[in-house]
Amino acid sequence: MRFTDTHDYFVSKASVYRLLKALDLTTSPTYVVIKAANEFKNKTTASNQMGQTDFTYLKVIGW
Repeated sequence: MRFTDTHDYFVSKASVYRLLKALDLTTSPTYVVIKAANEFKNKTTASNQMGQTDFTYLKVIGW
């Protein structure tokens, strides 16, 4: 932060991550990639057996 504070430059989080990754100084991204399945793992046999949830924050890769 000292460089950006004294020289009026801005460095994005993505640029810093890309540099750290290129130098092999980071192990994994700060987000988790979740893929949708083709069908439910636990099948229902009656109504009201399955709940629903919602994402508050969803990162779309390549947007």
